Amino acid sequence: MLDQQLKRTIQDAYTAFLSNRGLKARYGQKMMIAEVARTLGSIDQDSEGVRSGGQHICVTEAGTGTGKTMAYLLASVPVAQQRKKKVVVATATVALQEQLILKDLPQLVSSAGVNLTYGLAKGRGRYFCISNAEKMLEQQNELGQIALYEDEVARQLESADVAELKSLLSLYASGEWDGDRDGLKETVPDPVWRLATSDHMQCTNRRCSNFSICPFFKARQELDKWDLIVANHDLVLADLSLGGGAILPPPEDTIYIFDEGHHLGGKTTGHFSYSLRLKSSIRWLAKTTRSLNKLLTESAEHMVLRNYIETLATPFADMEHSLQEWQLLMQQLLEDKLQGPSDRYRFAQGMIPEALQLISHNVANSAERVVLKFEQIVDLLKEGLDGELADLPRDLCEKWYPQMGVMLARLQSVFWLARSYSVADQAGGLPTARWVVKVDGPEGLDIECCSSPVSAADTLQEHLWKPCYAAVITSATLTALGRFDRLYADLGIPAESPNAVFASPFDFANAAELRVPAMRSDPGNPDAHNQELADYLLAQLPGEQAALVLFSSWRQMRYVLEQMPDKIVADILVQGDLAKHEILRQHRQRIDEQKPSVIFGLASFAEGVDLPGSYLTHVIITKLPFGVPDDPVDATYSEWLESQGRNPFQEWVIPLASMRLTQATGRLLRTEQDEGRITLLDRRFITRRYGKQLLAALPPYRRNFS
Repeated sequence: MLDQQLKRTIQDAYTAFLSNRGLKARYGQKMMIAEVARTLGSIDQDSEGVRSGGQHICVTEAGTGTGKTMAYLLASVPVAQQRKKKVVVATATVALQEQLILKDLPQLVSSAGVNLTYGLAKGRGRYFCISNAEKMLEQQNELGQIALYEDEVARQLESADVAELKSLLSLYASGEWDGDRDGLKETVPDPVWRLATSDHMQCTNRRCSNFSICPFFKARQELDKWDLIVANHDLVLADLSLGGGAILPPPEDTIYIFDEGHHLGGKTTGHFSYSLRLKSSIRWLAKTTRSLNKLLTESAEHMVLRNYIETLATPFADMEHSLQEWQLLMQQLLEDKLQGPSDRYRFAQGMIPEALQLISHNVANSAERVVLKFEQIVDLLKEGLDGELADLPRDLCEKWYPQMGVMLARLQSVFWLARSYSVADQAGGLPTARWVVKVDGPEGLDIECCSSPVSAADTLQEHLWKPCYAAVITSATLTALGRFDRLYADLGIPAESPNAVFASPFDFANAAELRVPAMRSDPGNPDAHNQELADYLLAQLPGEQAALVLFSSWRQMRYVLEQMPDKIVADILVQGDLAKHEILRQHRQRIDEQKPSVIFGLASFAEGVDLPGSYLTHVIITKLPFGVPDDPVDATYSEWLESQGRNPFQEWVIPLASMRLTQATGRLLRTEQDEGRITLLDRRFITRRYGKQLLAALPPYRRNFS
C-alpha cells in the first residue's frame, strides 16, 4: 500500500507541475498517476531492498492527449527514489526518446520540483572506438573486418575512408566531439562507421590501452550516476540477453517503464530470432581457417596459440562436413518447394523432418565444440591482455582478440540456429517458427535457414518479469477489441497484474468523421480493388491540402502511384524515396508554405507519426490492416492455436487488426484542437461480421457509411 508520505510527495509534485505550467488537472492523467503509484507502492521488500511480495507489474492504456508520459514519471520517480531503485524508461522510437530528454524530464525537474538526474543510454555501436580506428589506419593494406556473409563485399580501405577515420580521430582528440555518432555534424557512411566502432565481442574493456578515454565507457560512467535512464527496447533486451546489469542497472534494482509497449513482443521475438546461410557459412569456415593460419604466420607460429588452433582442426572439419550434408539434404527436400530466386518455405507447425533434424544435431554438436575452443582462446587472450602470461605478449593479444571475437560471434549464431533446428519443441507448448528462404546473392543462390519464437511470453517471463523489481507497460494502444487478453498472452504478463484504460479527452464525434464510401470491389479481388483505389485517389487528391494515405503493401502503393499524373505526383512524398524523418520534415515545410502535401506510406507510417493541426486533416486507409497471410511466425502460431482447438482468426488475426486500425486512425487527432476526416476504402468493415467488432473498438468518431 502506498504510504502517506509518498502519496503526499506525488500529489505535491503534480500540483506544482500544473500550477507552474498553467494547466488544469486531466482526469485520465490523474487516474493513471494513482494507478501506477498504487501498484509500485504496494510492492513489499526486505531489509536488503529485495522485492518479496506484491503485484509488481502495471499495464495502462492511455489515449492520446491523456498526458501519460508525465503521469508515469510523476508516479514512478518518487517511489524509485524512496526505495533506492533506478528507473529505466524504454521507448520504441527515437522521437519519444527526444521528447523525454528535451521536454518531459526537464519539465519534471523545473515545473514539478523533482530532484532528478537523467540521461540517454545508447548501445556500444553508437560510440566511436579509438582502438579500432587506429588499428584500421595502421593496417591499411589488410582487411578491416570479416564479412558476416560472403555476399557482404570485403574491401580494402579507400583513401576517402582513411581520411574519414583520421577526421574522426582528430575531432575526438581535439574535444570538439564526444564520440557519440549522433553528435556528428556530418553523416558518416555505415561501412566506414563499422570500422570505427566495436561490440561486446571485440571490446577488450578495461584491458584496452584507450579505456580511460573511451567514449562508450565514459558514457557508461555517467549512466551509473543517473537516477533515470532513457533507453530503447532493443538496448534493454540486449542487456537482459547478457544476464542483466551488463549495460543498464541490474533488473532487481530497476523499475522499468515500457512506453510504446505494444512493440515489446515483436522486439523480443526479433531479438531471439536466428538465421544461417548454408553456402556462405561453408565458405566462411574455409576463410576463417585461412585467417587463423595467417594470424599464426604473422605471430611467428607462437607455440601456445598454435597448439590451441591445432585443436580446432577436427571440430572445424566435422562442422564443415555436417554443413555440406545439410546443404545437400536441404536442396533435395526443397527441390520442388522453392521456385524462383527468393522463394520461402515454412515447416508446418515448426516441425523439422527427422533426417534434417539429425544433420542439424550434428552441426550443433560440432559448432558447440568449436565455440568452446574459441571461448578458451578468448579467455587466454584476456589473461595475456592483463599481463598474466609471460609467454603471450600483450601486443599479440591486442591483435588477436578483436578478430577472435568476430569469429566467435559468427560461430555462436551457427550453433544457435542449428540447435533450434535439432531440438523438437515441447509437446503442447508454444512452438518455434522455422522456415527457409532461397537467397539470390552476388555468389549465386543460397539457402537461408531461419527460426523465431512465435511468442515473447516465455522469454520475458524468465528474463524480465521474474527478476525485475517492477515494470509499467503503457501505450495509447494496448487493448485489442477492448481487452488486454492478447497483450498478456503475447508478453507473458502474470495474470494477476492490474490493468486500466484511461480514455483520451478528445471529442471524437465532433472532431473527426469516419467515412466508408460506396465501392464496387473489396480486397478479396485485389486487382479490381487496386484499380478502384487509384480511381478514387485520382479524383480525391487534387482537393487535398494535408493527407496521409496508408497502403497495405509496396505493390499496392506502387501500382496506385503509377496511375497518378505528374501534376498529382508532384505533391506526393513516397515512403522509400526518402527517410521517414525527412518525409515528415518536407511535409511540414510544404504545409507551412501553404502548399498541398500528401504522404504515401505503409505500416510504419500508421504509428509514431505526429502531425497536429493543419499538418494532417485527412487519413485514408486503403485496406483493413490484417497481417500478411504467409508470415511464417504468424502462420506457425495460428497452426498451434488450431491444434489447441482454438480459433486463430478470432483470437489472433482480428485483435491484431483491431490494434493496427486504432493506431492508423489515431494519426488524425493529436491535440484537442485537431479535426478532420478518416476514410476507409474497405467495404468489409461494414459487410462482414467482424467489422462490428473492429468498429466497437475504435474511438466514437462521427460515422458516414455509404
